[in-house]
Amino acid sequence: MTIELPDARGRLRTYEPRTEPLALATGAPFTSRTVFSAAHVVADPYADTTPDSPAAVDWDATLAFRRHLWSHGLGVAEAMDTAQRGMGLDWAGAAELIRRSAAEAKAVGGRIACGVGTDQIAFGTLAEVRAAYEEQLALVEESGAQAILMASRALASAAKSPDDYLEVYGHLLRQAAEPVILHWLGPMFDPALEGYWGSSDLDAATDTFLEVIAAHPDKIDGIKVSLLDAGREVALRRRLPQGVRCYTGDDFHYPELIAGDEQGFSHALLGIFDPLGPLAAEAVRVLDTGNTDGFRALLDPTVELSRHLFQAPTRFYKTGVVFLAWLAGHQSHFAMVGGLQSARSLPHLARAYELADGLGLFPDPKLAEDRMRTLLHLYGVTP
Repeated sequence: MTIELPDARGRLRTYEPRTEPLALATGAPFTSRTVFSAAHVVADPYADTTPDSPAAVDWDATLAFRRHLWSHGLGVAEAMDTAQRGMGLDWAGAAELIRRSAAEAKAVGGRIACGVGTDQIAFGTLAEVRAAYEEQLALVEESGAQAILMASRALASAAKSPDDYLEVYGHLLRQAAEPVILHWLGPMFDPALEGYWGSSDLDAATDTFLEVIAAHPDKIDGIKVSLLDAGREVALRRRLPQGVRCYTGDDFHYPELIAGDEQGFSHALLGIFDPLGPLAAEAVRVLDTGNTDGFRALLDPTVELSRHLFQAPTRFYKTGVVFLAWLAGHQSHFAMVGGLQSARSLPHLARAYELADGLGLFPDPKLAEDRMRTLLHLYGVTP
């Protein structure tokens, strides 16, 4: 059986889907790396919502997907940009997501870290930014989850100098009950974060970032770097204080960064590990045995799919992530909060299907094929 898929030039090409998935078993957490998957949310497709209304979430399907990730030994990075924070999911929805996911993690013994931001406010003074951060930090700590201090659009707008970042982050780190993960999200993921850490010069921004870390190393478990620049990440992780981890957020270069070199390696906190979860887990277990070549042999072929999903405008990668979750049978529909399912073209989605199918990511390839055919039919593509 073959399927006709549209390409970027609007022409149909023939693709033969695979018939067998990869055999990927569940398993315990890893020993050589700490690995989080940022996880998407499943919308409630029957809710009567508009693009500007609060998100309606299918909580059963959303939590079931987190159990899927935990079953493969992955940690869950909750309420991050993969969960459409600031792109369909507001703070009220994120707060409920944090509460529910943290309770589920406790029930099943899964590791969880949750995003702490300032999305209660669009703009504000530095004092208001601090207060917004504090509210979210308190909720995450009360839930029993580890905190991830996310980059803040409101802080990027309010800050006038690097000193403002030093003051706000210093204040938060001093009051954090447990070590946190700091997240540097580049403007390719969110244009409102241009000039974060007080400068559009990345060298200067890096110096400020490191100054924050150096002042509070006991309060920082690690840093997540999402700049899509492998060389910069390696240089940064070599300058970290002893005991502070680097969690790669580079969805373009993750195999080489996780594998590392003679001077160190990155742990992982990645959106691409949402669709790659079982395969990524298998690869890290191979790495746990010391087999770096085997790890790369499994994970290197996934980079083409990741680069496709995260192609510019990168912030819309969530559409491809949810699309693949639908094809894989993790949810019954391809709908997203905020209507974001419309953010990528049919040729883009068709190529995502082809690449994911080629990797054997779909537990039921026939289901994925049938759902792809349904989408093609809705777009007017006939056999």
